[in-house]
Amino acid sequence: MSDLVEGLGEGDRPRFLFSSREEPSPWDGKFPELGRWTLGPDNAVEAEMPGDATHVFILFDGRHNPVDQVEAFKSWLGDRSAEVARVICVVNCKLAEAHPKLFAWYEACIHFSDVVLLNHRDGVPNKWIGDFKAKFESKFYPCLFEFVKDGRVKNPALVVAPVTRRVSHVFDEQEWVVDDEEDTEEEAEDGDEVPMKLDEDFYLERRNGGRRVHEIPNIADFLPKHAA
Repeated sequence: MSDLVEGLGEGDRPRFLFSSREEPSPWDGKFPELGRWTLGPDNAVEAEMPGDATHVFILFDGRHNPVDQVEAFKSWLGDRSAEVARVICVVNCKLAEAHPKLFAWYEACIHFSDVVLLNHRDGVPNKWIGDFKAKFESKFYPCLFEFVKDGRVKNPALVVAPVTRRVSHVFDEQEWVVDDEEDTEEEAEDGDEVPMKLDEDFYLERRNGGRRVHEIPNIADFLPKHAA
């Protein structure tokens, strides 16, 4: 995060929102006026948008479902007419290589991401990293893959450049699709407006009972427990 700030302009005023469940870190002092966000009832974000910021960096809670957080921030940011410039995913390559089941978790994150930073690559075979990238490149994912070297982001300006490269359109202007082809043909003939509905994101779809249609693993099952 501190590397990414170096990619901004001299007159920019970055501000930061971290999850209230994020443990304190010695790095916190590097982020001026650090704010916190939390999820309240009904998966609603509770946070104050920094009023004097030119850029707001929001750090998701890495131990909880990223899809739920995307859904929550979609509404929160929309209510504030905030534009999402970049969504960045950091991949712990050691963790992903050790637990193949986590590919589905990272796949969901990358679905929403413009940039993917491949981190913690020490000891991970180059073939695994190549295969990991190839799974997305073969599906023509437009996101940018970059290596984190020696714990640093090599080109912060490239990573934070506000160019949309994500598969998902959840943070873009709403897209509309035809609801029913037969009704469309009939109503079009009558001169009425064509019925339309929102095209729901692949990972945001829910069943009638409320569960996701496309569920992902719980990453907390693969991480060390927080210290008491």
